[in-house]
Parts: sequence; C-alpha cells; structure tokens
Amino acid sequence: MEFDIKKGHASKIEGDGLKDLMKSVLGNVKEENGALVASFGATTRFEVKMLSKTALSVVSTSDKGASLEAMKESNEKYNDFMLKATGFTAKERSKRLQKKAKEGKL
Repeated sequence: MEFDIKKGHASKIEGDGLKDLMKSVLGNVKEENGALVASFGATTRFEVKMLSKTALSVVSTSDKGASLEAMKESNEKYNDFMLKATGFTAKERSKRLQKKAKEGKL
C-alpha cells in the first residue's frame, strides 16, 4: 500500500534516515531488493520502500494466531513508525486513504 509523506518531511527519511528510523522503532532491519524489511510482535514481515519525496510503499504480513499482547505491540510500533516516517497520524493517514479510494486512485 502506498502512503503519502507530509510535505517537507521526506528530508528526515532520505538517505539512511528511513533505515535508521526503522532500526530505532522496530529493531533489526535488513535490505532486500531495494526495500527495508523488519519483523516485530505479530508482524512477520514489514517491508518499506521510499518511492519518492511524497510516497512511501508499505507491505506487511501478520501472524493471525498471535497473542493479543503481540498484536497490540505490533499496532503500537506500526503507528509509531508510520507517524515518524510519513508525518501523518493514523487518523490523518486513514482520511487520506479514504479520499483516494473515493477518487478511485487505490
């Protein structure tokens, strides 16, 4: 899924910024085919790639049988990371995705 990056926010995650952010929030990070990959809590694979100064690609897979505690940890880390990476809160990201869906851009 593609997420917008707040105007002027890309400079914080350019270069090694995105990788450093992932390490600080999510722990171990490895590079695969130009994308950064991590796993945490109930999230078995979390793949992030900066597409441009205005867009971030995020693909994640979760263990559906994970404990409630692991799911909660995953959700908190995901939202913390996404806020710091995109500059938008969960509510703002949701509104932007809904708007794109209505416009047929998803």
